[in-house]
Amino acid sequence: MALGDSFTEGVGDKDPQLPNGVRGWADRVAEQLMLADQGWGYANLAIRGKKIRQVLAEQIEPALALEPTLVTIYAGGNDILRPSVDIDELMKAYDGGIARLTQSGADVVMFTGFDSAGSAVFGKTRGRTAIYNEWVREIAEKHGARIVDYWRMREFQDWRYWDEDRLHMSAAGHTLMAKRVLETLQADDLIELPELPALSTLTRRESLVANARWAREYVGPWIARRLRGVSSGDSLGPKYPQLTTLDVRV
Repeated sequence: MALGDSFTEGVGDKDPQLPNGVRGWADRVAEQLMLADQGWGYANLAIRGKKIRQVLAEQIEPALALEPTLVTIYAGGNDILRPSVDIDELMKAYDGGIARLTQSGADVVMFTGFDSAGSAVFGKTRGRTAIYNEWVREIAEKHGARIVDYWRMREFQDWRYWDEDRLHMSAAGHTLMAKRVLETLQADDLIELPELPALSTLTRRESLVANARWAREYVGPWIARRLRGVSSGDSLGPKYPQLTTLDVRV
């Protein structure tokens, strides 16, 4: 059972043949677990754009109704990006949600937030993420949840693991994350990491052009949605709302 926002839905790992047009690390993890044990079922309720309170209100009870034995949950990134946010109050609510999941008997996996120190734009939220992470560690310890420590995965400082929008992981990033989640679960896998493209060196002019295109194609629409009070996930439903099986894909 996978809960959360775009990170868990799989945004950045494009596949038009799949629900919502994305695959993602959670699908890849489920495939490997099913390869080892055909008794596994998989549901993914994550939807892009969701904030912590929305994830808790909309996904916890439907997830528990399916009586999961393993739940992954990552929410908070969309809250951290807002102009103003009370991380402490949000994480108190998150604590309650994690308690509901662990009290059901499910094995729960949480995530720390990514260290955005290398981003000129998102790096400004690094302090908020650090506070969020301390809450995650405390909540996980309190309720016996496992942690996938995204913050300490220095591989992701390589921007070849990121999509063009510079906010979501690429297919390569989702593949690497799937391996790290399986390592946390102490599960074997047959995932092969893709070869990264060669690093390109841009001239100052090329860099300015690329940044301008990124701002026009991604930052502008994101700000416009915030001003209108809409989300990129408003018209979407969960990829896999009921337990299903997946075939292993390369």
